Amino acid sequence: MTAKQIILGFTFGISISFISWIFGMIVNEILKKTDFYSKLENLNFIKNNATNKIIGIGYFKWIVKNTFFKFFNQKIKLENKKADLTEIRNEMTLSEISHLIAFIFVAIFAIYKSFTLSFAYGLTMMIPNILMNLYPSLLQQENKRRIDNLIKRNIKL
Repeated sequence: MTAKQIILGFTFGISISFISWIFGMIVNEILKKTDFYSKLENLNFIKNNATNKIIGIGYFKWIVKNTFFKFFNQKIKLENKKADLTEIRNEMTLSEISHLIAFIFVAIFAIYKSFTLSFAYGLTMMIPNILMNLYPSLLQQENKRRIDNLIKRNIKL
């Protein structure tokens, strides 16, 4: 029974993680119109690169840059030196917060399923959620820090 729960939890986790992207974008659009959103714009869960390296953000970044995921959000590409860094940062913020909302959405489902079906089911739901929602959000935070450094350098020039 546990192997079946693990497989079902994992596949349901993949499905609901894709669905959560839409939910995250909708809720993010609603939040953008509130004063609370300005507090979310500068989230920074991991402040140093050493921790990012330990949890594998570099590997995740490689996967995003070298697979079909690179086609998902074309607005956050830095293609040339004349790019509007502020606009790219805003797009990164939208993506980051949408993924974070999606992560919380799926996590609530996973907790519920842990109690109603099995702990294994809920736990395996979180694996795709972490890879499809939490890591993209953390990657956007790292990218925003890099963009912020570029913006600071451009202002001083």
